[in-house]
Amino acid sequence: MDYIKNYSLEGKIAWITGASYGIGFAIAKAMAGAGATIVFNDIRQELVEKGLDAYKAEGILAHGYVCDVTNEEEVNATVAKIGQEVGVVDILVNNAGIIKRVPMIEMAAKDFRQVIDVDLNAPFIVSKAVIPNMIKKGSGKIINICSMMSEFGRETVSAYAAAKGGLKMLTRNIASEYGEYNIQCNGIGPGYIATPQTAPLRETQPDGSRHPFDQFIVSKTPAGRWGEASDLGGPAVFLASQASDFVNGQILYVDGGIQAYIGKQPS
Repeated sequence: MDYIKNYSLEGKIAWITGASYGIGFAIAKAMAGAGATIVFNDIRQELVEKGLDAYKAEGILAHGYVCDVTNEEEVNATVAKIGQEVGVVDILVNNAGIIKRVPMIEMAAKDFRQVIDVDLNAPFIVSKAVIPNMIKKGSGKIINICSMMSEFGRETVSAYAAAKGGLKMLTRNIASEYGEYNIQCNGIGPGYIATPQTAPLRETQPDGSRHPFDQFIVSKTPAGRWGEASDLGGPAVFLASQASDFVNGQILYVDGGIQAYIGKQPS
């Protein structure tokens, strides 16, 4: 058997939420390279247009939709529209997310709820919308973008950690409920990834030194570097492909080894 074919996504339709740029875009690009037809959404038309231009520049024909993934009616309408215009979703990547870095006792409850809504409720809503057609088809792949905060806590990220911890357990529960229908639901837990959002944490300081947080992350990562968004492409293709048909309810941490490492002893 030619095992490389197990990683092919030819003929598959992959919906990556919030994939106009960043991690979602990198995952979509990798899946397109493996043969998938790419569908993505964003919350505003200008972001969808920006995403379409980015995909076109990469030679990828993508299908973009305006959809607020926290709105169940919009999500259901978008699933129906994708079905009519592109086809049944074979692969769902719940990528859309936000973070608010605020000390817990200073965080308003409405801000906490917003993070939970986008990072946890939305994956529930979108997964719920695509699972019935996956059941009818007899197969499906759901990939939730979790986080190292699915396992760890850190200062100022109480809402994000709570949401991502919940997303880890939602991942396991979807696997438990729908595995019998040949639906696999797994998560990817990115480590610290070099994106525009993390760029301020990697800026060279006025004295020429590295940002303290940059130094901290590199010292805690056996790989000795920040991850690149492209580092998530291979794991995503694996979890979206036939190669992972007996992998279910797992979180694959792509973190350069941070979770395996206690850190260097101070000199």
